[in-house]
Amino acid sequence: MKTTKLCVPLCLCTLCVFITAAPALDAAKQTNFLFFLVDDMGWADIGANGSTYHETPNIDRLARSGMRFTQGYAAGSVCSPTRASIMTGRHPVRVDITDWIPGQVNRPANPLLHPEDRSHLPLEEITIAEALKEHGYQTFFAGKWHLGDKGQWPTDQGFDINIGGHHRGSPPGGYYEPWSNPTLKAKRKGEYLTERLTEESVKFLEERDQAKPFLLYLSYYNIHTPIQAYKKHIDHYQFKAAQAFEGKTPTEPEHDGTNRLRQDNPALATMVAAVDDSVGVLLAKLTELKLDENTVVIFFSDNGGLSTLQRGRFGPGCNLPLRAGKGWLYEGGVREPTIIRAPGVTQPGSVSHKPMVSMDFFPTMLDLAGQPLQPKRHIDGQSLMPQLKGNDSGMRTFYWHYPHYHGSAWKPGASIRDGDWKLIEFYHYKNFELYNLADDPGERHNLARAKPGEAKRLRAKLAAWQKRMSAKMPTPNSDYESKAKRPVRKQKPK
Repeated sequence: MKTTKLCVPLCLCTLCVFITAAPALDAAKQTNFLFFLVDDMGWADIGANGSTYHETPNIDRLARSGMRFTQGYAAGSVCSPTRASIMTGRHPVRVDITDWIPGQVNRPANPLLHPEDRSHLPLEEITIAEALKEHGYQTFFAGKWHLGDKGQWPTDQGFDINIGGHHRGSPPGGYYEPWSNPTLKAKRKGEYLTERLTEESVKFLEERDQAKPFLLYLSYYNIHTPIQAYKKHIDHYQFKAAQAFEGKTPTEPEHDGTNRLRQDNPALATMVAAVDDSVGVLLAKLTELKLDENTVVIFFSDNGGLSTLQRGRFGPGCNLPLRAGKGWLYEGGVREPTIIRAPGVTQPGSVSHKPMVSMDFFPTMLDLAGQPLQPKRHIDGQSLMPQLKGNDSGMRTFYWHYPHYHGSAWKPGASIRDGDWKLIEFYHYKNFELYNLADDPGERHNLARAKPGEAKRLRAKLAAWQKRMSAKMPTPNSDYESKAKRPVRKQKPK
């Protein structure tokens, strides 16, 4: 280790002090991270997972160059909870963000009152950006934040740079200039938001401090509503839909909602294509800058695609063969397209079938960076290093807690996956459903009556976890009977 001798005159003597200099970082040998987080992209929205209408050649190429997870889960079925879980390695219940921020108001028409949760990610939480900065990383954020208002933005949570992240979940003013994003001003007339976020990310790669490793976190607003066609690709997908489909889009009832049963929306397909174009640009830039051999690339979505809405309406996307979509605790709401390419660790074209969850990214990134794990911080996540190296052994238990009403027609409930068994508890409907995901990933065959012992075991395990975590539960709505005469009770804090 390099030392420096410092001699300082002191009165008539000379004081010689040996100071140990901090070792210089060799950026070429450090592990960088490029994290792609898509908004509302369903498991089935990419070609690598079977989509034939959407075209995602760059994402598919990324999957072939790394590891694709067939059972990658978001910790929530809506955005903010999952985003908090990625940032902290902690379950949404633990950070008290269980709904999108600020969430739906309580309404007299509902028999239950959903609980109040936080309106921001607490500053005392340690984020993955802060953890990496402790080890000399430079950190860059672009796109959707949705974890708090001014004073709680990315630059308050460990990121050196924030381009476009603020309190809103959907892009204010839409995807085309003029938009009204408080942290991103348009540069040119007709500018497209995703192109701009990509350009800013490329600029960071080109102008970064080359002596330091980096975390580039590109959090797309795509493919969240409003569904606005990316004009560059709209003619192609309109023609493709006209050639491939006849008649109305098929649908089916989902409890009190309606679910779309076909990927056939040209505008949505162009928004998926915009993400794919962006992924291609940034992967090419890594290669051009000779960063591809020491940069881990992660691709994920915050929840399932929006396919289910209140009865009589349906969403723009389709998650088949998985059931339902965004907002729901069926697989269509929580299973996500998940890819990790870790040079020197993952084998090209490898596939992991063992379930993982969004809290796992925090410890996995520390592990890949060669840094010690911090289990007291990322208490609900575990490193995926064994899986990345090809070891799919062992079983895991996951919990979801969504005690809120949502515009997708979801009503308060919770769920547990233990091995291949999954149970969903519906508090609003006062019932529960049981599925074996190994035999029935589409959750079409409710085994609650056929397997009462298994259902009882899982309900008890879910309830014990909720008690241990002090999970907030919905409560009876005393105004329910007089719902027609009462105003809205209370809105969540903003």
